[in-house]
Amino acid sequence: MAMRDLRYFGDPVLKTVCDPVTRFDKTLRSLVTDLLDSVKPAGRAGLAAPQIGVGLRVFSYDVDGLTGYVINPEIAELSEARHGIDEGCLSVPELTFPVNRAVRAVVRGVDVDNEPIVVEGKDVLAQCLQHETDHLDGMLYLDRLAKETKREALRQARGKDWFWRR
Repeated sequence: MAMRDLRYFGDPVLKTVCDPVTRFDKTLRSLVTDLLDSVKPAGRAGLAAPQIGVGLRVFSYDVDGLTGYVINPEIAELSEARHGIDEGCLSVPELTFPVNRAVRAVVRGVDVDNEPIVVEGKDVLAQCLQHETDHLDGMLYLDRLAKETKREALRQARGKDWFWRR
């Protein structure tokens, strides 16, 4: 099992749009294995490549016994129904804030053999699919918070020991 070190809020890799995967080789397979291994510990629902310092469009998920990954994911569909749901992030530990997310989401991408895959989820899995795809677009869930809530979240994050400082 290859548990990779996490990157934390403040690290520029988390605010950088990821490159699409173009090489489907053993390096990609190794990255997918590391993402799947690193999402397994209790309390984790998803993990995007930039959270382990890799700027490629890949994420893994482990929600309610459903484990997988998506390469080059794109949100294909979001339900009109939305809900405010408490959200946290491995790269912003110890903090949770309410985020408005679609109740249902569909993500399309490919697997390690460049074959099409579709992942559809409701509730927590839908939240995870949206959250992880955001990571690949250089966005943290904090970016989706209401102005005053975001200001408070940033204040709290900057005071934490894990906050990345140059």
